[in-house]
Amino acid sequence: MKNLDKFQKVLENLKMEGKYRIFNTILRERGKYPNAIWYSKYGVKKIINWCSNDYLGMGQNQFVIDSMKTALDSVGAGSGGTRNISGSTKYHVALENELAELHEKESALIFTSAYVANLTTLETIPKILPEITYISDSENHSSIIQGIRYSKAKKEIWKHNDLNHLEKLLKKTPDPKCVVFESVYSMDGDISPIKEIVELCKKYTAITYLDEVHAVGLYGLTGGGITERENLQNDIDVVNGTLGKAFGVQGGYITGKKDFLDAIRSLAPGFIFTTSLSPVICAGALTSIKYVKEHNELRNQLRERSTKTKNTLANSGIKVLENNSHIVPVIIGDAVKCKIISDDLLYNENIYVQPINYPTVHVGTERLRFTPGPFHTDTMISDMVDKLKKSMIRNDALKKSNIININTKAS
Repeated sequence: MKNLDKFQKVLENLKMEGKYRIFNTILRERGKYPNAIWYSKYGVKKIINWCSNDYLGMGQNQFVIDSMKTALDSVGAGSGGTRNISGSTKYHVALENELAELHEKESALIFTSAYVANLTTLETIPKILPEITYISDSENHSSIIQGIRYSKAKKEIWKHNDLNHLEKLLKKTPDPKCVVFESVYSMDGDISPIKEIVELCKKYTAITYLDEVHAVGLYGLTGGGITERENLQNDIDVVNGTLGKAFGVQGGYITGKKDFLDAIRSLAPGFIFTTSLSPVICAGALTSIKYVKEHNELRNQLRERSTKTKNTLANSGIKVLENNSHIVPVIIGDAVKCKIISDDLLYNENIYVQPINYPTVHVGTERLRFTPGPFHTDTMISDMVDKLKKSMIRNDALKKSNIININTKAS
């Protein structure tokens, strides 16, 4: 292959800067979440997973597993192709109806991931509204950024959650325009002022497009997200969500007006030309949504565990980025240091929390992002905080000695 040396140089730089991403081989232990098994380069060991987005542990829920087994026995493994060629199974239809009901919308459309749902929908809207301008929050997810970029529509970027800046852009931007934002921002864990954003959008006749990926299942009496919690579901035009986080399975979706979704379904390449979700996945997601809707105690437990973790960290002198969500970011501020601490915790302390570096977060804000859930015990929390503090102290001591690489050992 020509120019292979350039690819090798990129990899060398990423490793030197602490930004090279390691895909660890992890097996979750069924029925024992958050316990997991890690296949390290030295051998197999048991760990505690502290960074999973299976926020409620629904990927381990017996009702979900049983539903997937039944679907597998009934229809087999895959869907057989795209929905326009292979058709829609009863599982696809039932899942979309359940999602529409969850968000109090006329209709829903499922995709292979929430990333694809965002990218494809935002790319497709300008085919119908060619003069549209996207007004996008500066901290929006990559799927939103890429969708707007691929659409080639006009765009404006508003400062993160800055209502004054948003209003200035809305004033000067002609119709049609669409404000795109998230409810819970997954890296800092802050929650957007949805009510105020909605009021501005109504005032200036803008379409509202909301990503609730890190909120669906977790907020509101039935898990409809921040919009349900704040009674704003009827004020948002399009909601994007995921089946792969709180619901513990896989896939993404959008919900909204029936005609809007029908047009997206008819024109979106990322939907038309992609094999649909396996009916087995749809069956599991359908059961998970129904279960989560009826078990508000899971949401209460999640909030309690998150608060407990934040308080325990703070009481140990470890600074946590303040927010009002379930996400617990510990800012390290240096990519190399972040990777060293993560490796130390994994190799030596059986604690699994991945480093979050650029481009996921800005340079200088590198962090360890903890996601405690209902099944993280008091003992697990106390043990994790104690080991994290010791690792941070060890790293500082090594840094002072000009040693920049922890010699990790197998336990």
